[in-house]
Amino acid sequence: MHAVVSIKQVPDTAEVRIDPRTNTMIRSGVPSIVNPEDVHAIEEAIRLKERFGGKVTVVTMGPSQATAALREAISLGADVGILCADRGFAGADTLATSYVIWKALVRINAEEPVDIMLAGRQALDGDTGQVPPGVATRLSWPQLTSVLRIEEIDIDQRYVQVERMVDDGHEFVRSRLPAVLTCTRDLNAPRYATFPNMVRAARYQPVIWDKAALGIADDDPNIGLKGSPTIVSKVWAPAPRQRSGALRIDGSDPERCADELAELLTDRAKNRARNPDRAPEQVPTGGAATGA
Repeated sequence: MHAVVSIKQVPDTAEVRIDPRTNTMIRSGVPSIVNPEDVHAIEEAIRLKERFGGKVTVVTMGPSQATAALREAISLGADVGILCADRGFAGADTLATSYVIWKALVRINAEEPVDIMLAGRQALDGDTGQVPPGVATRLSWPQLTSVLRIEEIDIDQRYVQVERMVDDGHEFVRSRLPAVLTCTRDLNAPRYATFPNMVRAARYQPVIWDKAALGIADDDPNIGLKGSPTIVSKVWAPAPRQRSGALRIDGSDPERCADELAELLTDRAKNRARNPDRAPEQVPTGGAATGA
């Protein structure tokens, strides 16, 4: 089995900065991690390799520092790491990113047929969940999103059956292979890197593909900022809300406490109805709810 995992190196959310001129995320110098749900995709791909044999190829798009994410995947048990890196890819939104990852999948599949592609359900930074479905659409492969469990997979009969999360519950779906699956954190428990794999990862040099390697022309309108129809017109931090201080009701007499609390909440509900744009006030704290 040949499993391909699409991952993303995301910035530490505590260190996110935005370029005020371009309204794009500044990644240089910002601590980065492998997107958490992508780690579960790596783990599932490795489990499939352990079960059926074959190999795991991990692909990502990003600057040179994204090689650290690929080395982490190698330390967990992946076999090959590929970085799609080119100045022309900079500033890409989800549509332009899916285009580049699609080009990478086309080349990988041509060199060694792919049985399944796995990815995290959504990225920690953008939180859109759009890139894997975009790749699946370009490949004309079925897509199974928000997978909770792979119930059955048959390489010979070329199908996979999964349990996936939907808005109103769970859904059991069978699909032909190859297919694109997006993984949730409930799918598995990622393993720790072994010492031999850590040594291999430290020495590993990821494969780097630029536009030419992916068969993308210099003037291709589908990459980078020019291939990104999403426009961020303005980015700013919202002003913190000012809240009134908490009120405490004496709870020594439960009945009186309940009456006083009910009256207070009723008054505030009336005030909010008359002034819907006003910031909500805090509910009293203390012994009011329990009469303690």
